Amino acid sequence: MKRHLLSTLFVLIVGNFLVAQEVSFEEYKLDNGLHVILHQDNSAPVVTTAVMYHVGSKDEDPQKTGFAHFFEHLLFEGTKNIKRGEWDKIVSSNGGSGNANTFLDRTYYYETFPSNSLETGLWLESERLLHPVIEQIGVDTQKEVVQEERRLRVDNSPYGAFFEVLLKNLYTKHPYKWGVIGSLDHLASATLDDFKNFNKIYYVPNNAVLVVAGDIEKEKTKKMISDYFGPIPKGAEIKRNTIVEDPITITKQAKYYDPNIQIPAILLAYRTPGQAERDAYVIDMISTYLSDGESSKLYKKLVDEKKMALQIFSVPITAEDFSSYVVGALPVGENSIQDLKNEIDEEILKVQMELISERDYQKLQNKFENRFVNANSSIEGIANSLAENYMLRDDTNLINTEIDIYRSITREEIMEVAKKYLKVNQRVELEYLPEQKEAN
Repeated sequence: MKRHLLSTLFVLIVGNFLVAQEVSFEEYKLDNGLHVILHQDNSAPVVTTAVMYHVGSKDEDPQKTGFAHFFEHLLFEGTKNIKRGEWDKIVSSNGGSGNANTFLDRTYYYETFPSNSLETGLWLESERLLHPVIEQIGVDTQKEVVQEERRLRVDNSPYGAFFEVLLKNLYTKHPYKWGVIGSLDHLASATLDDFKNFNKIYYVPNNAVLVVAGDIEKEKTKKMISDYFGPIPKGAEIKRNTIVEDPITITKQAKYYDPNIQIPAILLAYRTPGQAERDAYVIDMISTYLSDGESSKLYKKLVDEKKMALQIFSVPITAEDFSSYVVGALPVGENSIQDLKNEIDEEILKVQMELISERDYQKLQNKFENRFVNANSSIEGIANSLAENYMLRDDTNLINTEIDIYRSITREEIMEVAKKYLKVNQRVELEYLPEQKEAN
């Protein structure tokens, strides 16, 4: 009785908090097509300025991969009004911090400043859009940076190549089939004009969303946005190819030998719907239930109880056109990767054939409530959510309503979606193995 009472009290408290934390925002478009989203929160004197561009690795020429990620670096080189090497100095001297990241569908730049430096943030991002300086010295410098990044994160990192290997096997037609960092050979052979053309096509206001979130006065902010971004010319309409990937109907077996590891891994990857579709949310719940963290079914079974696995992990790849559910495991002791695959399949089959328990279902709901709260607990997090929901899910207000989707998912729906997508014949089975050293 006491436990039931505490559980009810927790739900009421969280429910009230979720209602109270609704994120208010205003959105509009400039004449040049730039979409603007404003979120005012005067509770702390900080502000985030962020721009997300609808360009990722999938937008690249198959013979010139790595450009989107390369531009994440290149566009910190400088502008007509910002000398090379001065960008980070301007940010830090104004008490700010910033960064950028690239994925399959988008590239994201952001800075967080004390709110009295809002204009500096807007000026920086407008400079990146209007006056980038793309010259050989910057290209050569960033080629070296990207080469080193690849060596550290992929080539010389244990299990560093699995993301690229999985994508290559999950897709045969769609441009998701190459990794975000792309080919160093493609970057090495690219000309200065190649980079200038990429910038001209994709770094235009009508391919971007600007988010300003935090301690702002809306009318003053709108005036500054109009002054800094309004004069930027609209770009040509971007032509995007819709590529339909053939479904996987026969299990795809793949092997990869990594010289940086001693313990093999098994990875099972399923192609799933794009991130805006309802089934993608259901898959997210299934992934969390089976393999996300130490409380997941597979971790408790294979790591804690049977002690067959050194680690269980999931790698949900959420993207615009297709997503993926990836579950992996590292064996321990005399156990093989085949043993682990059998155990994983047994748990997946249970989800397909039986309703998960009411208790597990409630734990899942609590976990997603907590994740929802945490995602919107900072100004930076809110800015990112607003940009991504607008650009990749076509619904900015998901920042307030996405949790309702998870709440509405039933145990029956979880079972049916698992049956639909998590079939053995619809997956990639990647054996990720230590490279065999030749005996002298």
